Amino acid sequence: MSGPVGYWHVEDIKAAVAQLLEAGATQQQPVNDVGGRLIASVTDADGNVIGFLQPLAA
Repeated sequence: MSGPVGYWHVEDIKAAVAQLLEAGATQQQPVNDVGGRLIASVTDADGNVIGFLQPLAA
């Protein structure tokens, strides 16, 4: 990845990633726990990187 990545806050990160993968995106970064939240990213058909962020339940 290069450059900034915008992260969309979602309630279910696995479902959000799966929805974009089914629509033709490719996985950039799998779901990872980064200290209290989950992040992941995909690349769309135009090469744009789309990030997702899900806070973990307290």
